[in-house]
Parts: sequence; structure tokens; C-alpha cells
Amino acid sequence: MKRQKILGAAVTAGLCTLISAGSPSSAFADEGGLSFWLPGTFGSLSATPATPGWSWATFYIHTDVASAAGAQFPRGGRIDVGISGRGDLVGFGPTYVFATPVLGAQLSVSVLGIAGRNEASAALSLTGPFGNTIALNRTQGLTSVGDVIPQVALKWNRGVNNYMVYGTGDIPIGDYDPNRLANLGIGHGAIDFGGGYTYFDPKSGNEFSAIAGMTYNFKNTYTQYQNGMDFHVDWGASHFFENKIQVGVVGYYLQQVTDDFGAPAAFDGFRSRIAGVGPQIGFLFPVGDMQGYINVKAYKEFAAQNRPEGWNTWLTFAISPEAPKPIVRKY
Repeated sequence: MKRQKILGAAVTAGLCTLISAGSPSSAFADEGGLSFWLPGTFGSLSATPATPGWSWATFYIHTDVASAAGAQFPRGGRIDVGISGRGDLVGFGPTYVFATPVLGAQLSVSVLGIAGRNEASAALSLTGPFGNTIALNRTQGLTSVGDVIPQVALKWNRGVNNYMVYGTGDIPIGDYDPNRLANLGIGHGAIDFGGGYTYFDPKSGNEFSAIAGMTYNFKNTYTQYQNGMDFHVDWGASHFFENKIQVGVVGYYLQQVTDDFGAPAAFDGFRSRIAGVGPQIGFLFPVGDMQGYINVKAYKEFAAQNRPEGWNTWLTFAISPEAPKPIVRKY
């Protein structure tokens, strides 16, 4: 019974896959500091199968980052120096979990939309080599909508061991302008594939999850710039108290593994890196005949290379079908 109650939270963890893209440029990586994958996308129970049916999740993410004063970031024909950013995003969308197994696994399909506000600043922006403009202390803000992100996942359960594979991508229809510092779309398509593992013991209430993936970015036709491939790992560990309260830690690591194409030669491929770690707390509660879940997690970033670092906070609210109660037979 304890396992059935906690499994409802797995729907939320699966939906978190979708927040990976449409991130504001305050996330800062790759071209001009904007990447498809947002570190921290996955978390606890990510590989655990969930209850079949429809579910809905809404996310709020706040991020605040800054680079070193002289750090340089290419964006098409422009170079931004000393960038910083602040983002307030809302992600929302449905997930459908199929009851019929596929390859012995549970299949789920999701779609995510993005909206919110992004603010970005640069101490200096250069356009050249015969540059028409040199802008000092440039700041821009944008409130709009981001890209659309579909996702599919397969999950297997083997006792306390759970496994998953996933695929997601970016449909670049969000608000994007290559001449702006602040954007909510990324200006190009992307695909991301990966897999992961969750250990979950319902008797002890302990769990550990780790999900790894690779992102391939298509060329940005606005700027003729193509970001390199990114390798990323998200992980989480937690303990459930009385089937209702979840407490633990989360972390992530992202490393760009191939060079950007289109960056000036002086940038030497412009490969980026970032890591983050922080606490999390979650709550399970009934919502009519459904199950509700709230999770709060925060990350402090470190080990940044070719991107700013800072901190970010995530608030997730999800509603999913309640796990069926076990049948009690009377003889």
C-alpha cells in the first residue's frame, strides 16, 4: 500500500522531463548563453512507473545567474561581455500513461508549453569586425511564450529497481529574436535521448534516481550558429515519511562534449560546463479521487565554464490518478 501511494509522485517526476527546453536565456550556455537542456529537469522517482491515465503538471522556475565581468559569449555576429540574467518561467502540460505495456514497459506521452518573463543584461555588446554598434550596459526584458516540447518515455519495474528510456525535443515556435538579449524560444530545433535508473524501497521509504542524456542541437538558421552536443546527468535522493512527506537532496552536471560551429576561432569551440546541488521537499495529498503532489527544490551552481553560474528554485504542482487500492477478498 505504501508503494501505491508514493507511485503517484512518479507522474510528476516524469513530467519534469518536459521542462528541459524553452528555458530563458538566463540559463546561459552554448550560443549567447541559451541551451535546450535545463539542468535539474529530472529528479527523484524519475524512472518509476506511474498510474495509467491522464495527469497534469504545472511548474514555476526562478533562476538568477551572472558571469565574471570580462567573460565573453558569442551570439551569431555579436559578442556579449559580462552577462547576467533572471528568469521567472511557468511550464504546464498533460501526460498520458498507457495501461497496455509496450516492450514490457509502461509507455507515457507528454507535451509541455512554456510562458514567463526573462531579463538579461550585458556590460558590453560588440557587433563587428566592422561593427555598427558598441552598446554599454545593455539590459532587456521579455514577457512572452516559449517553445513546445513533446516527450515520450518507457519505464520498467523490477521490484525495487526501475529503469527508463526517454526521448524529447524542441519545436521552435516560441518568442525569439537573434538581436535580443532576452528570449523565451531558443531559435532552433533540438532532440534529446537518454535513460536512467531509480532505486525505490517502499518498505524503508528510501529512493535514489539518476538520469543521463545527450542533446543534439540543429543549426540556428537566424545566426548560422550550431551549438555542440551536451551530456547531462540529473540525480536525486530522498526519504518518504509516513507516505506523505518527502525530504532529500538533488543535483546535476552538464558538460558540452563537442564544439560549437559558428563561434569565432578565438573561442576554441566554446564548450560549456555547470554543476549544481541543493535540497528538496515534497508533499503527497488527496485531491478528490486524484492524487496531488507539491515539490520544492533549489540548486546552488558551481564549476561553471563558458556560462554564468548562480542559483535556481523550482516549484512543482501535479495532479495524477490515484493508485488503485488492493483488492481484499473475503472467504
